[in-house]
Amino acid sequence: MIKGKLLCIDHGLKRIGLAVSDALGISARELTVINRKTNVEDFARLNHIASEQRVAGIVVGMPVNSEAKPGEYTQGDTVRKWIERYSATTTLPIVTWDEQLTSLDARELSIQKGRGARDPIDDLAARVILQSYLDAVQAGLTE
Repeated sequence: MIKGKLLCIDHGLKRIGLAVSDALGISARELTVINRKTNVEDFARLNHIASEQRVAGIVVGMPVNSEAKPGEYTQGDTVRKWIERYSATTTLPIVTWDEQLTSLDARELSIQKGRGARDPIDDLAARVILQSYLDAVQAGLTE
């Protein structure tokens, strides 16, 4: 468990959605969507945003595929490898959090906010992931 303001990353192949929490770790809000470039550029941008936002740590949404066969390469494997590379560029602690079903909740938030059907929802997905993490921390369901 990380105390303080958190940055949440919804990792995607084309975009990275970002959300931040308040300093007390109670609520999350969407921040921005980054169009992916190279890992070097993406990591530099993430680290700049983390510094600018003065976060104490990072939460990364982890895709879970319960139907994956043993030895099958999954999106979760891609994200784990990306986190490993990213963690070499930051001193901030990184935790992962299950992102299952966040796209559905993010789409609902998008409708509530009046966004167009074609607008990216990656930042809203990051918000949903982060709020889920914060709620679990508040309930004592995570270390």
